[in-house]
Amino acid sequence: MATNNDAKNALANRQNAAATKPATPEQTIAAYLKKMAPEIEKALPSHLNAERLGRIALTTIRTTPKLLECNVPSLLGAVMQAAQLGLEPGLIGHCYIIPYGREAQFIIGYKGMIDLARRSGQIQNIYAHSVYEADDFDYELGLNPKLVHKPAPGRRGEMKYVYAVAHFKDGGYQFEVMDTEEIERRRQRSKASKNGPWVTDYEEMAKKTVIRHMWKYLPISIEIQQQASQDETVRKDVTSEPQSVYSDAIDLEPAAAEDIREPEVGQVPANSQEHKPKDELDEAAQLNFD
Repeated sequence: MATNNDAKNALANRQNAAATKPATPEQTIAAYLKKMAPEIEKALPSHLNAERLGRIALTTIRTTPKLLECNVPSLLGAVMQAAQLGLEPGLIGHCYIIPYGREAQFIIGYKGMIDLARRSGQIQNIYAHSVYEADDFDYELGLNPKLVHKPAPGRRGEMKYVYAVAHFKDGGYQFEVMDTEEIERRRQRSKASKNGPWVTDYEEMAKKTVIRHMWKYLPISIEIQQQASQDETVRKDVTSEPQSVYSDAIDLEPAAAEDIREPEVGQVPANSQEHKPKDELDEAAQLNFD
């Protein structure tokens, strides 16, 4: 017959076994995110907080099981990139975290690119649209560029073009058009061409590709240009510099003024503005992820 001592010993053995059981990758990542919360909080803009970003990051990781096979430092590096840019990973489409071998890759989404562009304060409106074979579509470049798009009702057929337009607050504007063949060529330059958002959100990524191509013509600060250059990068850990895994990196050289299109005579705004320096994450360098 079992005694009270036997029951106590059995309970103690179960508790000891639970205490010595190795943590799952998800538990390890959750623990590190909690440890990093103060540093993440420093990097975040006012509309986000560390708890929310950590929760979103964990949801993203759970819905992409292969991320659990990535090394923890690179996962935390990708989360820190999202924090520094003030973009939410996941379904909202601001940015994505996807596996790249054993490392986590950070990708800015279509909505994230638009959000970054609008932060300049110089852009009144920016958008992108897809053009299908049944649509009425025409565009011209040269001395008097124009773009006309009338979407067809009902079934519109296959996608043929994607274009992006940015209207500046001083009245100038810029547009870019890309056919699907060119989009496919640029897609193939990406290490994430066969997984992640290129598979699940193709049209959104096609729009982002055109905006990315238009990027250097936009009147935005060098700081925002540098933020956008973190697209499709991998960080070894939170303190290392992002390393591009995409062969078509954003050009940080501003476009010449004559390349900016205006609907009427007027001076084109300069492609730079005053900006505040980024907060340094000095304490983050002290974190040890070995």
